[in-house]
Amino acid sequence: MSPLADGAATLRPNLTLIVVVAVLVATGVYLLLERSLARLLLGIVLMSNGVALLYLVISGEAKGAPLLGERPASEMSDPLPQAFVLTAIVISLATVAFVMALAYRQWQLTGSDDVPDDAEDALVQRLAEEDQTSETYDTDVSTTTDAEEDPDAVDEAAGVPVETGGARAGTSAAEHGGGEATPR
Repeated sequence: MSPLADGAATLRPNLTLIVVVAVLVATGVYLLLERSLARLLLGIVLMSNGVALLYLVISGEAKGAPLLGERPASEMSDPLPQAFVLTAIVISLATVAFVMALAYRQWQLTGSDDVPDDAEDALVQRLAEEDQTSETYDTDVSTTTDAEEDPDAVDEAAGVPVETGGARAGTSAAEHGGGEATPR
């Protein structure tokens, strides 16, 4: 039974616990944004503990065990937040184990737990700074969003109407990597 179920009771959470939740979650998010996997791991632990504490704060004051027949429903604690906390503990444990495995593998390969920059990300960043496009970018193909918005749209580069099927009108499937063209 929820603390607000009977209408007369109001939920008055402890302000100190709310501040503790805010500090745990804020510190966890800050650590999650770091490049070190050890800090990321601590961030996950702090954030999951903050969320678990938030569930317990929201559940209201502690009452009796929620066993039917032992006491009236108004004297029972709500079991749903307790189930959420147990589920959050299991999920955070699995996430911590996964990140620990990643950190150990990264340490084995590089001798450091810092996440390196991705080579493709560095290339995209360099091209963006030079205001260039990638070699694989095709300016002749318009997006399906443009074609769906305007059925009479014309591809300016090719001068042909645009189909919503993804390929330009007047081109074969072979020109778009779809295999051999079949006669119509």
